[in-house]
Amino acid sequence: MPVADAISPETIVGSGLCIGCGACAALSDDLAMGWDAFGQLKPHSSRPGIRPDAFAAICPFSPLAANEDEIARERFPHPAQRDELIGCHEAVYVGHVAEGNFRHNGSSGGLVTWVASELMRADLVDAVAHVVETGGHNGGRFFDYSLTRDPDALPAGAKSRYYPVELSRILQRIRDEPGRYAVVGVPCFIKAVHLLRRHDPMLRERIVFTLGLFCGHMKSARLAESFAWQMDVPFGEVERLDFRVKNESRPANWYRAHFLQRSGAVREEDWWNLVDGDWGAGFFQNSACNFCDDVVAETADIAFGDAWVEPFSSDGRGTNVVIIRSPTLLALVRRGLSEKRLSLEPVDAAFVKETQAAGFRQRREGLAYRLSWHRTGLKPKKRVLPGMVGLAIRRRLIYRARYSISRWSHRLFHLARRLHTRWLYTGWARCAGTIYQGLAYSTGPLGRLFDWIEQRYR
Repeated sequence: MPVADAISPETIVGSGLCIGCGACAALSDDLAMGWDAFGQLKPHSSRPGIRPDAFAAICPFSPLAANEDEIARERFPHPAQRDELIGCHEAVYVGHVAEGNFRHNGSSGGLVTWVASELMRADLVDAVAHVVETGGHNGGRFFDYSLTRDPDALPAGAKSRYYPVELSRILQRIRDEPGRYAVVGVPCFIKAVHLLRRHDPMLRERIVFTLGLFCGHMKSARLAESFAWQMDVPFGEVERLDFRVKNESRPANWYRAHFLQRSGAVREEDWWNLVDGDWGAGFFQNSACNFCDDVVAETADIAFGDAWVEPFSSDGRGTNVVIIRSPTLLALVRRGLSEKRLSLEPVDAAFVKETQAAGFRQRREGLAYRLSWHRTGLKPKKRVLPGMVGLAIRRRLIYRARYSISRWSHRLFHLARRLHTRWLYTGWARCAGTIYQGLAYSTGPLGRLFDWIEQRYR
């Protein structure tokens, strides 16, 4: 086990464990978040100024930080139920918002915005920290955290943002502006918030609710650039981008990217027509995501995801699955149900695990396999033990391929970008994607070859 003195922003970044959440920059004025060469947000400092023991305790990927189970036991000491994969919970539902335009405006069933709005309308919080569009004007960022105090303005933060954001600036605003706050974020960001709340009494007092988002992995800013490049959209001319255009006549899992240029021109393309549009292949994935074991934001008071099972995944209107851990939020949701403002059905933990089956394989079986590899730098400490006993050859190859794609997509795109040579990246990505799909989905001659190898050496 490393000692705190060996853990610093530099060693976390150098070990590929920095997710870019900004927790360390929120703790120290000597750190600031900025872009690295691969379009990811990382901490930068002109001089050391953060105490090693403090940093080691608040970085969500630090081997010395409290894990999700420890945080959850503090947050939810007497849960109605506890499950190994989805954590503590009071209730689980599947469905959507029945009132207003919440469902129409969101990527899924509209429940994230509805709950955030209800928290304000019920006078449980004064503002919500969530991600909104910036149009690329905020330090080159197309999306960033903002504080919203008007519930009618919350839809500006609806929809999925597969783009780097960080928490440092919004947490400083929470310190500067007294009030009660809810924070919306992916699992590692919510974990970082709770680790900071342990350290900072002011944040502990002011952040009263956390709203988690199920997460497959974090993307770099280069995903948006790559999509624009392939669609012949000059990236410098992009005014707005939408990673998941909703079309009620198409299945919800048919992702379609939308770019609005400053000239008013619009381009759209389905993800499957783009060389890096297969989410599961891991193009532009943050390296820290290879060492995450939380799919469903286990430390959040409530967590939301897409219901990726039939008949819900074919419903283009969008459907949420929601895990409720806070009794206060359970009462809020039940009131919405009784007033017929929500259309929800109770489900169990097994249903949630089915909707996120691929994510749980990656974060449990796949993580155990990746932890068994030799690696330099800091060794992650996870709730999953290293191992590969009984893991089929094909599954090993899938995890190896995904790891390789997530690593090399950053490097090949960076080189192609510098040389202004699109085919250098797209040619590699097309080949890598074909190999991955043959492994994962048994498609084409490669898939048949992998099937034969698996049967031959089983």
